[in-house]
Amino acid sequence: METTGLADVRGIRIVYEWAGTAAEPDLVWAHGLSQTRAAEATLGVVDVAALPARVLRYDARGHGESTTSPEPDGYGWDQLALDQLALADSLGVERYIAAGASMGCGTALHAALIAPDRITRCVLVIPPTAWESRTAQVDEWAAVASLLEREGVEPVIAARAQRALPDPLASDPTVRDHQAAALRAWDTDRLAVVMRGAAQADLPPRERLAAIAVPTMVLAWSGDPVHPLSTAEQLADLIPQSTLHVATSAAELAAWTALVAEFIT
Repeated sequence: METTGLADVRGIRIVYEWAGTAAEPDLVWAHGLSQTRAAEATLGVVDVAALPARVLRYDARGHGESTTSPEPDGYGWDQLALDQLALADSLGVERYIAAGASMGCGTALHAALIAPDRITRCVLVIPPTAWESRTAQVDEWAAVASLLEREGVEPVIAARAQRALPDPLASDPTVRDHQAAALRAWDTDRLAVVMRGAAQADLPPRERLAAIAVPTMVLAWSGDPVHPLSTAEQLADLIPQSTLHVATSAAELAAWTALVAEFIT
């Protein structure tokens, strides 16, 4: 099962597709910053198409085949959560598992707090920097946006190539090539807007997370300052019904799809 469509929500057009291996439950998957649903089919850390669910995945605002809005504040993760809920409304999805990686993790958390009666579980994959640790990352995204506007994408690719890969990816010789190809597929001006938007995004305040009253799985990996283990550990401590799994090797990362499949069923 896999069908693709368009939905007009909150002033933009979102491209989506259905995947998965079962008719229920519904699971909505949100990708990471500068990713797309197509890029995550290659680089994704969870094979969402293999999950025993009816999986809705889509290109977020400004990403992939979905349309861009010019104002950076439209890319806050709370705003992306409103996009997701509106998309679910347009497709008749009333209650669902909110899942996603990195930026998609932020989207899922905000959705769970905005519409707690609609979210049945959460799957939070490689949570990004948050709260105090967010400051340095915000500065980096703003600098990346300026660099893109001045010099294009190649200097950004070169800079990222100097950063160590997360521990579970370190032995994969194809990762950097896939990352570079994904960045080169972008329109540079469009990517700069997305990066400026990311500089205004954060996870919900810590004190609000105790209100998430559904089972939650947190999947983190080691060796990645952009997705630090400290964020995942704090989420696991703050969300009452949560479990944390940490991958330090490729073998442990490869088990994530099976872990998510078991969790959602």
